[in-house]
Amino acid sequence: MKRIAVFASGEGTNAENLVKYFRRDGGRARVALIVTNRQSAPVVERARRLGVECVTISRDDFAAGQTIVDLLAAKDIDFVVLAGFLLMIPPCLIERYRGRIVNIHPALLPKFGGKGMYGMRVHEAVVAAGERETGITIHHVNDRYDDGTIIFQAAVEVSPDDSAGDVAAKVRALEEIHFAGVIDGLV
Repeated sequence: MKRIAVFASGEGTNAENLVKYFRRDGGRARVALIVTNRQSAPVVERARRLGVECVTISRDDFAAGQTIVDLLAAKDIDFVVLAGFLLMIPPCLIERYRGRIVNIHPALLPKFGGKGMYGMRVHEAVVAAGERETGITIHHVNDRYDDGTIIFQAAVEVSPDDSAGDVAAKVRALEEIHFAGVIDGLV
């Protein structure tokens, strides 16, 4: 059975959805580890409730790279999923998991991506730009923020009167519908 590590810095709703999906699926993969860079992040409590091991790694240890590579090796991790993880991935981790490390972004890349573009910031930028659609992008991770090869995109309409909160809700719905199934097809 393939072992997945999910990296998350915030709420952890996508991490929870992935854990539940692979438990229901009963198939060839499961979320074996959640990694966060913030001990106070709500994903820590979600992991505890779900009975999934959660490890907090400092920004400095993560950036150095070897600590996270060693941790994933010790846990026999086969595949890495970034789900609201805000730190740049170190080159040694990208190399070790080339083709097996993916990210979800809350917009249709290449629009509204890059350093500092995450969460509500993305939705606010979509609304401010007057976009008529947005969505999700699942992509391979490389050495630049939100720049890897696109694996999957799904779009949703943005109405002229939508707030950033409205857009966030629409994008969240797309994540719930598509994210776990796309990951299942990759592992």
